[in-house]
Amino acid sequence: MRLSFIILLSFVISSAASAQSRQQQKVDSVFQVVKRYFNQKNADAIYNMAGNDFQKELSINAFDEVANKNLFLLGEIKESSLMSFVNNSTATYKLKFNSVTLQLLMSLDKRDKLELFLFQSYVEPIGNKTALVPASNPLRSETDRAVDSVARTYIQKSNTAGLCIGIINNGKSTIYGYGTTVKGFAKLPNADTFFEIGSITKTFTATLLAYYVNEGKVKLSDPIIKYLPDSVDANPELKSITLKELSNHTSGLERIPGNLINHATDALNPYKDYTRQLLYTYLKTCKLNSKPGEQYAYSNLGVGLLGSILEDISGKSFEQMVTTLICRPLGMRSTDQYLNPLLFPRFAQVYDINGEATPAWDFDVLAPCGALRSTVNDLLIYARANMNTGTNELSKAFGLTHQVTFAKDVKIGLAWHIIIVNGVNYYFHNGGTNGSSSFLAFNPEKKLAIVILSNAAENTDSIGTEILKKIQ
Repeated sequence: MRLSFIILLSFVISSAASAQSRQQQKVDSVFQVVKRYFNQKNADAIYNMAGNDFQKELSINAFDEVANKNLFLLGEIKESSLMSFVNNSTATYKLKFNSVTLQLLMSLDKRDKLELFLFQSYVEPIGNKTALVPASNPLRSETDRAVDSVARTYIQKSNTAGLCIGIINNGKSTIYGYGTTVKGFAKLPNADTFFEIGSITKTFTATLLAYYVNEGKVKLSDPIIKYLPDSVDANPELKSITLKELSNHTSGLERIPGNLINHATDALNPYKDYTRQLLYTYLKTCKLNSKPGEQYAYSNLGVGLLGSILEDISGKSFEQMVTTLICRPLGMRSTDQYLNPLLFPRFAQVYDINGEATPAWDFDVLAPCGALRSTVNDLLIYARANMNTGTNELSKAFGLTHQVTFAKDVKIGLAWHIIIVNGVNYYFHNGGTNGSSSFLAFNPEKKLAIVILSNAAENTDSIGTEILKKIQ
C-alpha cells in the first residue's frame, strides 16, 4: 500500500562518501523512531513525523484508518535490517513480523520529514548468475587479479549486463571488459563501446564554464539573472545565485524542476520533452530551499540551467561546445550527445535496476546535466588531460575546475567532488540513468585514474572505490 510517493526522477547521485553516510544516518535515526511508534501503535506520532507533501496527499484521519485497520494488525516489528540505500535518498528495510516479512521504503524530504513511507511485499535481494560471465581480463598481473576480484561481485549479479573498466597507473592504460553489450549475445564491451555516462557530463559543463571564465566572457561571481530573460530575472529568489553556485550545487535550487514530471510524456525517458520554455516557466515562480552559497544540495536543474546560460553566451549548442572546446583538442572522437547511424551500433543496450531492457535517456534543455555518451577510451583521455598540468587554455580550464569552491560537509570544486579513499584524495564524479551507471576518479600526484562504465542501473560506486583501495 502506497502512503506517499517520490516525485523526483533523478540520476544515481553519490556525492562524497561522508555525505552519503550522514544522510543514511539521518534516515536510519528517523526509522528507529518510526519503528518505536509503530510497535506502540501510535499512528498520530508517525503522521507528525511526515512532511508537507506527505500530509497533503493523506489526511491524518485517512492515515489513522490505514494504520489501525491494516498496518498495526501485523503486530510488532520483531526484527529489522537495512537492505539498501539508493540515490543517497531511499532506504529499504526488511521487517519481520510474527507471521509475515515485508519491506519498507522510506526517504526524507529537505526538512528531514517523512517523504516516502511505503510498505511492500518482501522481495529477496537479486541473486547471482550461475555461470561465470565472460571477460577480457587476462588475470596475469596483480592488478588484473585485483580488478577481477572486485568486478566479479558486480557483473555476476543477475541484474547487470556489461562492464568496462579502464585504469591509468603511472602512465600505463589497461582496459577490461566483462559481460555483454546486449543480453543474449556474446559481445564483450570494449574500450570503444558507447555508454551513457550520466552525471559525469556535469564535469564537461564545468570545464566549459571555466574555459569562458578564463577567456573573460563570464565571471564565477556573475549573478545568473544577468543572463536570464527579464520575465525570469524578476523572481527575487534568483537574484543571489551565481554561476559558481550552479556548478557546485549550492544554489538552493531543487534537484529537478517541479514541473518536469507533469510534462514528461514518457516515464522511462523523463528529460526528453523538458524544454527551455518549461524551464523558464518554472524559474519565474520557483522558491529556493536554502540561501545560495550556504548549503550543498545536488541539483540537476542547476547544472542544466548553467549549460543553457553558456549556450546563450557562446552562441553554440551544448554538444557543439563540448566538441569544439574539449573533445576535438584532446582527440576524443567518441563523446557526443547524439550518435549518428554509423556510431550507434557501438552503443550498449541499457538495462534497468531489475535487469530489464529500457530506453536510453534523451535530453533537451537539461542536456548539460547528463546527456553525454562516451567510451572508456575517451574518458581515459579526458582523465589523463585532467591530471596533466599545461599552459594551453583547456588545461587552465581543467585546473580551475579542480579548485575547491565549497568545503562545508562536502568538498567540491566546479562539479568535481573530492573524496577520500584510504587516506588518498581523488577528484570524483559518477553518473546514472535509468539503465546505466558510471564512475570516474583520479589523483594527479599518484598518476592514477579509473573509469567504470556499465550498461545497467546497478550502481558502480562500491566497485570503483574497492578497486582504488586495492591498486593505489
